[in-house]
Order: sequence, then structure tokens, then C-alpha cells
Amino acid sequence: EVQLVESGGGLVQPGGSLRLSCATSGFTFGNTFMSWARQAPGKELEWVSSISTTSGVTYYADSVKGRFTVSDDRAKNTLYLQLNSLKSEDTAMYYCARGYRAVSPHGQGTQVTVAS
Repeated sequence: EVQLVESGGGLVQPGGSLRLSCATSGFTFGNTFMSWARQAPGKELEWVSSISTTSGVTYYADSVKGRFTVSDDRAKNTLYLQLNSLKSEDTAMYYCARGYRAVSPHGQGTQVTVAS
């Protein structure tokens, strides 16, 4: 059974940083694509970033390019998303999903709120 468990969200001021984690199990983490997606209140689920856990190649939505960094730890079967220079419009529930530019199925999510 595929399991995805996101964590690391919280309340942060504009310009601040957070590091999200996604612990995975139930599949071969080191030979796939993994993605982050987010859903802001009243909006649709939006793809944020993907990484090839085979090659390490990364992909980003234009809205987060240069501010967010996706990475993985194959020894821990864990996906990460470093969020820097956060803006109010980054406020959303963040999810991880398996696949290239995937937004679902996803875990329970972790809430990121950017506010002063």
C-alpha cells in the first residue's frame, strides 16, 4: 500500500522559510518521479514541483521557480520541499504525490500559512 505522509508546515511571516517533508512507503522510491502540489482556499489543486528520484532532475512551476527547492533522500524514502522568500499567495495546503507533475493521489497534506 502506497503511503505518503506530509509534515513541516506552519505559520511563517512573509519572506520567511519552511522545509516540508513527505515520508513515503509501499513503493520503490528510488526509481520514480515525485511531486509537490498545493491547494489554496477556494482554488484548484496546483502542481508545484517534481523530481526524478533516479536522476535528480527537478522541475518547477513558474510561480515558485527560484524560491522553492525540491530534493529527496533515497536512504530515508523521503521527499523534501524547501520554501524560501515566502509570499502570502503561497498560503495553501501542500501535498506530495507520486508521478511526474502529479497532484493526486496524495497524502493528508501539511498547511502552510504566510501572514504577518
